[in-house]
Amino acid sequence: MTRIRLLAAVAAFVMPVAAVAAGPVLMHRDPGCPCCEKWAQQVKAQFGRAVRVVDDANRPTFMKARGVPADLASCHTAIIDGMTFEGHVPIADMKRALATHPKGVTGLAVAGMPMGSPGMEMPGMTAQPYNVVAFGPGGQRVFAHHGG
Repeated sequence: MTRIRLLAAVAAFVMPVAAVAAGPVLMHRDPGCPCCEKWAQQVKAQFGRAVRVVDDANRPTFMKARGVPADLASCHTAIIDGMTFEGHVPIADMKRALATHPKGVTGLAVAGMPMGSPGMEMPGMTAQPYNVVAFGPGGQRVFAHHGG
């Protein structure tokens, strides 16, 4: 194969991946949830991308379609570069998952709305310990632990 053909083949493969990676963040939230806005602001600042917020009264259907286990539900579901992030997942954990693409993992979740998680910071409130759970065809496992 000539060098030009090889470069063209590599470019054809890499360009679509780069285009997907640069896309906006899509976040479906429970309508009017203010903590979701705070989380979205942090994601926008850390990823440098627009966050499209969709008020979704039927978010459980969206969660199910994205493979989010019901026991990991929170108040919003975001899609970044094809991965699903449920709830107040810290940005550092999201970036690590996106960089490493762990086998059998399609997303990360923080169940509920623990105090002190991104978007749930409250002055004078003690942060709660919480787990970030990886989920996907490989099952569920703790990806990271925060606090306590």
